[in-house]
Amino acid sequence: MSKSSLDLLHGTVAVLILKALTWGPMHGYDISRTIRQRSEGALGLEDAALYQALHRLEKKGWIDAEWGLSENNRRAKFYRLSDVGRRQLETEMTSWRAYVEAVSKVLETA
Repeated sequence: MSKSSLDLLHGTVAVLILKALTWGPMHGYDISRTIRQRSEGALGLEDAALYQALHRLEKKGWIDAEWGLSENNRRAKFYRLSDVGRRQLETEMTSWRAYVEAVSKVLETA
């Protein structure tokens, strides 16, 4: 996989996670489940990709994390969108909309 393909993949996962966290703090499994449900099953994240992305986003300061108890009383790390992450999400969404529009133009060309 080329560097640009890897960056695109990372960017896709990042924007999905950031958007999911706009609905409130969640632990990893809830983030994955939310993305799968909101995409009607079309998008799923492998655990490894999800947690690697969460670590990258936390390191960048786009999300914050703290330990707590899940709904079934298990210890879990809960993630929430930081102010920096909220601003970054707006930037990412603008870029994604432009990207989708450009790809659509190519695909719809006769």
